[in-house]
Amino acid sequence: MIETLVMTIMAEDRPGLVERITSCVADHGGNWLESRMCHLGGRFAGIARVEVPVEKMTGLRHALHGLESDGLRIILESGAGPAAAAGVVATLELVGNDRPGILRTVTGVLAAHGVNVEELSSQCVSAPMGGGELFQAKARVLVPARVKIETVRADLEKIAADLMVDLNLRPVA
Repeated sequence: MIETLVMTIMAEDRPGLVERITSCVADHGGNWLESRMCHLGGRFAGIARVEVPVEKMTGLRHALHGLESDGLRIILESGAGPAAAAGVVATLELVGNDRPGILRTVTGVLAAHGVNVEELSSQCVSAPMGGGELFQAKARVLVPARVKIETVRADLEKIAADLMVDLNLRPVA
């Protein structure tokens, strides 16, 4: 029998961190399924989903927590969860001059419609003309079956003018 485990990983960034974690999983018969990892503000941050034989789960948990003595902070959760909800998967892209509150306003509209943010990445980059910082974000969202994507798009367009950002919401083909 196999169990799924989701890990949240934080550490001071340095070479060899991913190898330490992947070796730990492999040494316990685990299979690395998916992950997202990056360097943020001098820190290493990541999430990963692995499968492990049930009889090796306790050993893996102890081994991963043992990495804390090397400066890694690892939070472990069972990967079992509710079945995927029905709806339309869409991408949301946003670009505009950086300022506080952009994501709060956009995610407020999404939450009001019951739209689930499944994946989100964002960054600030130098504006190519005229200086300043541009805020860019891209998200994969699930629009519930009971909600029309056009309604969500219309509400996002209303706030885009106030935020002075370009927003694009479109279904994934």
